[in-house]
Amino acid sequence: MLNENELRELARFIVPDPVVSLYLNTDSTAATKDAYRLRLRNLLKEIDHPLDVAVIQNYFQTDYDWTGRGVAVFSCAPQNFFRAYPLALSLPDLMHISDRPSLGVLARLLDSFGGYGVILVDKQGARAFSFHLGALQEQEGVLGEVVKQVKRGGASTVVGGRSMFAGVSRHVEEVIERNMKESAAFAVRFFEDAHIRRILIGGTDDNIALFRGLLPKAFQSLVVGAFPMSMSANQSEVLAKAMQIGQEADEKRENTMVNDLITQSAQGADAVIGLDNTLDAANTDRINTLVVLQGYQQPAYRCKNCSYLTPRPHRTCSNCGGEMYQIPDVIDVAVSRTLRKGGNVEVIRAHPQLDKAGKLGAFLRF
Repeated sequence: MLNENELRELARFIVPDPVVSLYLNTDSTAATKDAYRLRLRNLLKEIDHPLDVAVIQNYFQTDYDWTGRGVAVFSCAPQNFFRAYPLALSLPDLMHISDRPSLGVLARLLDSFGGYGVILVDKQGARAFSFHLGALQEQEGVLGEVVKQVKRGGASTVVGGRSMFAGVSRHVEEVIERNMKESAAFAVRFFEDAHIRRILIGGTDDNIALFRGLLPKAFQSLVVGAFPMSMSANQSEVLAKAMQIGQEADEKRENTMVNDLITQSAQGADAVIGLDNTLDAANTDRINTLVVLQGYQQPAYRCKNCSYLTPRPHRTCSNCGGEMYQIPDVIDVAVSRTLRKGGNVEVIRAHPQLDKAGKLGAFLRF
């Protein structure tokens, strides 16, 4: 399964030979396998690299099982380089040829659907799930002491003065707190091992509040949403809810990020916006986080000698005097360069403010 390290490895692959990048949608709920095979053949007809075509065709004939919803393939036959990533998410059909893999689509998927952790909690235990790119990676559970509902008068308060223990015995209260602490410790271990970037909590309001308060602050900051759900929910229900809540939370996060980008850029505070300014930052390796509107493509010019990028046609490079040549999509090059230099990439879905501001920007290192 594709991860951040593999994406950065792909970004470092730059060669003098053509690299074929193929994205193919194979979602069986939208069309038949034969229809996707036909689409694949049509895409491969567009390129004049027979060795790569043969390698790609062989992969789909012998290795790909057509059970996923999409697949990304990268091939450079002269360099004996081939990578394929079956995915549980739908993809746009895309063919791209350059001196490096085209990574914009994968960067968007990792940004939006990578590293989700879901924890279902009740008074006795917890079930934890890790989802990555729409697929279940792992699930575990922990079960504490049985909670016997022995009622008593009065109320007891817990974290934040809540009274979820009203009417239960002191012993039951202690059992619930002990179980919750064990569940929180279990969740921390699980999320650390699974390299979770975002956390969703399912359960009742009271259980969610108590459990969240027991998490270390570093993990509380990763919580992006909560929802009502039974501990007995099946994997498909958990995944569907996680995708829904996660996407809603991601849209809010993206809105905040774009607003910060526009504001900081206007103030000259370690941020730039627009194609010219962003390429200037890329040329000097100052990009910490590249922010780009999904689907944005732009031809530009690159120096054969020093790889300087500019949106304007020039015969010679203003940086080193080398020869300039046109490239079909500078955005994809900027994505690859940012990842290669250790930066991050945020691909933003439809956003009117970012669209109006130039579709592209960056938070800077310095």
